[in-house]
Amino acid sequence: MALASERQTDTDYVRPLRRIFVGLLAVVLIAVFLVWRIDSPRVERFRMAVIDAVVPSFDWAIAPVTQATALLDDFRSYARIMEQNQQLRRELQQMRAWREAALQLEQRNAELLDLNQVRLDPQLTHVTGVVMADSGSPFRNSVLLNVGARDGLVDGWAVMDGLGLAGRIAGVGQRTSRVVLLTDSASRVPVVVQPSGQRAMLSGDNSAFPLLDFVEDPDDLRPGDRVVSSDDGGVFPAGLLVGEVVLSRDRRLRVRLAVDYGRLEFLRVLRSRPLEEISSTGELILPPEAGGAPDTPAPEDALPAMPDLMAPNIAPPFSPVPDAARTDG
Repeated sequence: MALASERQTDTDYVRPLRRIFVGLLAVVLIAVFLVWRIDSPRVERFRMAVIDAVVPSFDWAIAPVTQATALLDDFRSYARIMEQNQQLRRELQQMRAWREAALQLEQRNAELLDLNQVRLDPQLTHVTGVVMADSGSPFRNSVLLNVGARDGLVDGWAVMDGLGLAGRIAGVGQRTSRVVLLTDSASRVPVVVQPSGQRAMLSGDNSAFPLLDFVEDPDDLRPGDRVVSSDDGGVFPAGLLVGEVVLSRDRRLRVRLAVDYGRLEFLRVLRSRPLEEISSTGELILPPEAGGAPDTPAPEDALPAMPDLMAPNIAPPFSPVPDAARTDG
């Protein structure tokens, strides 16, 4: 009975204390709310003083949260690195397979060329220059190279980066030269679209994707078709990679260039040799002379000579009759 009475007494004391604590907590919360809602300079200074006094003392409580967040970010970064590593391994494996296939095709091509006795043009030589500055403007796209006339450069020579055609030489100084890029509005390059073999004109319009004009049959082209340079006009060598066909939003054919103009550091200027011109139309073909004078061809209506054995069987031709004999008769 004594234990039961003691428990009842403790319960009677705890309930009032709990009510008082809850009431005080509610009052404190309401006061904090009112203090934070009052727009007054004094209250603002009071709030800033409370924040300056309380927040630095909570660094020990925020430290575990900060460490956990950093650990989570590191784990996500590690997962991304692992994924990129696996992707690079797959791409490297594919590149090795493509390299083997390319070597086999190159060997096979060399064998076929040797069997067919094909005479190839000599490989183009080049001069490598460093991109000094971008001399372009909103209306002109060009760069400057540190090679010029002293290196043998000539206007009109093709310029490439490590992969595709970048432009042409347009202005040569003694030590520098200017390169007009394919995206310039003054650039016009004859190209061939493969595999259809259609010829077109690549026209720059100061955009990243030049236009493909004067196409014979646009319906025969597909996005992704390979575009290479053409030797029409004798300006550019044939077969230089330009890019691939894309279809713009306005349904016009454009070309995604193979060269990356955002990373131009070195450019190769191809030494193009002028093509040999054949101006003569050829000479009269005569039969070979056999020692003496050439035999005169017989007329087409001449009869073949008759053998001597047939001469007695042929009557001699009649001789003309004199006029005196005609009067006597």
